[in-house]
Amino acid sequence: MARALMNFLDPQAIALGVEAQDNEAVIRLLAGKLETLGYVKASYADAVVKRETTMPTGLPLGYALNVAIPHTDPEHVLKPGIALAVLHKPVDFANMEDPDEAVPVGFVFLLAINDKDKQIDMLQEIMDTIQSEAALVSLSNAKTFEDIASVIG
Repeated sequence: MARALMNFLDPQAIALGVEAQDNEAVIRLLAGKLETLGYVKASYADAVVKRETTMPTGLPLGYALNVAIPHTDPEHVLKPGIALAVLHKPVDFANMEDPDEAVPVGFVFLLAINDKDKQIDMLQEIMDTIQSEAALVSLSNAKTFEDIASVIG
């Protein structure tokens, strides 16, 4: 499906069955993984959280499982990578099209992209992947990296 997406998704930056209080907790969990793995600077998590307040990334898909794709400026990124959280229970993100509307999100793709052009390409790859409700159901049932790879790769 999205072979290039798999090239950026680090198996150690995937969190399955995440229990989180809110979107900031999910962002900080994933940003911490990316920082530990050497993808981002220490400033990254705060920058993503700040950006989310003014440029929200909740994406309502029209079915039960919604997605958020938070990211920030390339200056906070050391090398390109993606972290993924599959949530046990959805958390609210503000709707990217209507920031006053909350979107219950079950999947968070946290982008660490250091090239604006690649960021657009990666967003398109994610969009291609999440267009299928069946793919999202498979992601929600994933127990291993191989399960994720079979849906995304």
